[in-house]
Amino acid sequence: MNRCTPAPHSPPASTGRRLHAARALAAASLSALACLAMPAHAQVQPGLGVARNFPDASLRGSLTVQGGSDAVLNGRNIRMAPGMRLFSPQNSLVMLHTVQGQTFKVNYLIENSTGMLLSAWILTEGEAAQPRNGSDTIQFNFRTDSDPVKK
Repeated sequence: MNRCTPAPHSPPASTGRRLHAARALAAASLSALACLAMPAHAQVQPGLGVARNFPDASLRGSLTVQGGSDAVLNGRNIRMAPGMRLFSPQNSLVMLHTVQGQTFKVNYLIENSTGMLLSAWILTEGEAAQPRNGSDTIQFNFRTDSDPVKK
């Protein structure tokens, strides 16, 4: 039993269903496009041409990862700190076991309290060409009898 009589100007019921289906299709397509949208700019890694900022205390040298926690830095053996981080030219972390035996030109940081290698950044050719303050020698917080006396 139909208690309400349709108004003479209202569209038939089938038109309302089509309108509802069109709105649902438009909403679904907009949500699909939103999922495919580009990521936010803040989440994108910088490109290869972007200059990296290195700490003022970092020094320049050549690094060869030997294995475990051992490395050769500027021709001298050095231990790597347990939290040693090696950064690629794209500034992403490099797993140390993947670069064993390879030599890289790096900027590096030595931990003051232990004298261990703490962080290193593999340099691009452009970064390696820039002059860098610091020395190519390893500083230790201890002395042995065979070390030369500094004046």
